[in-house]
Amino acid sequence: MCAAKVERVAKLNESDVAELCDAASLAILDGGGFGWLEPPPHQTLEAYWRGVMLVPERELFVARLNGVICGSGQLVVPPKNNEAQKHSAALQHGFTAPWARGHGVGRMLTLDIEMQARRRRVRVLNLDVRETQTGAIRLYKELGFTHWATHPHYAFVRGKWTPGLFFFKNLQETDAPPNSPPKPPAAPE
Repeated sequence: MCAAKVERVAKLNESDVAELCDAASLAILDGGGFGWLEPPPHQTLEAYWRGVMLVPERELFVARLNGVICGSGQLVVPPKNNEAQKHSAALQHGFTAPWARGHGVGRMLTLDIEMQARRRRVRVLNLDVRETQTGAIRLYKELGFTHWATHPHYAFVRGKWTPGLFFFKNLQETDAPPNSPPKPPAAPE
């Protein structure tokens, strides 16, 4: 049995950074690299994760499977000077390493980030994703996010345009997700 859990991270140790870099590199190679098309050098990824921890408007969440970081996502709130959008936040840079998929990790990450947004009294949670991320799109729809627009020139990948889908969830008009762990995936038949 695999034990998956999600936590909001206030500080990263060396092991955390190494595991994040490894998981991110694998996700990037699999086409889900939150913007990167090829894994950057390890030191670039390390600097990226350390930089995330320095931005006050970002909260980093990590997923662990059997104690090893296998995915992450970020809750991003507007800076204090953006009063007109202080009611909203964005779920950004979510990914799950290919080896951890099928264990409910993406669902757990999304739900935990949504719960943190609710605790912060966020009214609307936004996100966007490449059209090629069919598993993520299916998950967001299952969790009640509304697809409101498609940008035909969202990303330029391998010499061609890839559309991007934009979603939102009105947290005032939807119930909070249950405070229970996700159901384990069904056993293959």
